[in-house]
Amino acid sequence: MDLQLTAVFRKVPEGYIAFVEEFPGANTQGATLEEARINLREAVTLIVEANRLFTRDDAAGGEVIREPLKVTA
Repeated sequence: MDLQLTAVFRKVPEGYIAFVEEFPGANTQGATLEEARINLREAVTLIVEANRLFTRDDAAGGEVIREPLKVTA
């Protein structure tokens, strides 16, 4: 699955903090810009995976329709 999101990096004395504008909760930090980029990709991946598991658990036992959703903003 490919998503195009907006990563924001802010320089701080300790390195960089990073977050995704469209994805509340996806934030991290890194000593370097590259480390912050890597950590942010991992944070988004983990959030998506966790949300999928939570949703499947919540929907268990009922009638559910799953289908692809393409969004253009």
